[in-house]
Amino acid sequence: MEKTVAIIQARTGSTRLPGKVLMPIGNQSMLARVVNRVRRTKSLEQTVVATSTSPNDNAIVQECERIQVPVFRGSENDVLDRYYRAAVQYGATGIVRITTDCPMIDPAVIELVLLGFKTKHPDYASNCLQRTYPRGLDTEVMTFSALERAWKESKFAFQRAHVTPYIYKNSDLFKLESVTGGADNSKYRWTVDTQEDLNLIRTIYARFGNTDTFSWQDAMMLMKLDPRLAAMNQHVRQKEMQEG
Repeated sequence: MEKTVAIIQARTGSTRLPGKVLMPIGNQSMLARVVNRVRRTKSLEQTVVATSTSPNDNAIVQECERIQVPVFRGSENDVLDRYYRAAVQYGATGIVRITTDCPMIDPAVIELVLLGFKTKHPDYASNCLQRTYPRGLDTEVMTFSALERAWKESKFAFQRAHVTPYIYKNSDLFKLESVTGGADNSKYRWTVDTQEDLNLIRTIYARFGNTDTFSWQDAMMLMKLDPRLAAMNQHVRQKEMQEG
């Protein structure tokens, strides 16, 4: 039987903004915002948070208990192993990878990537292969067999820390499906790596009354009406993959 599970990776040990996943956005933690948004994706059978066994991440487990979302604990640095074991534990045949530094993640975008995955039957579908959406709406979907092969064959530390590079960098081994939007909005940055990123996200949420039901198109309209918002974090450089 098919079972599509969203696995949201979360840890407190961020190099640029430690503890960011539990920092408040309005009256909810960043983790809670992501979980709330992902849970509204109708095509998912289950949503799970995958954190590490490090004592530093006990606070994440407590937050997961508070918001009543299942939590899996695994390797801190081998995130690929953590994902694989979480997928096994929850019987996932399809895995949606989401990261907790994306508090603007949109269920409609997740649905679009899932649609591409379910209609084209690739091993891996993503809206990151060719970026048209703002960074921070990143959604990856893969088969369990693709995840398992990556788990078995990935040898480099960056492959294991970032879960999917072995899949999307080996198009000769895996069938890939790129999901794109109608316009190129990739210059906008809605992921949280720095304090400036967090300030922007908090400002956007505040403009929508600190609810998390607004859509990415709502936020896009706001950004275009008020160019000062994009200026808040336009200088932030995205970390290279090898930087962790």
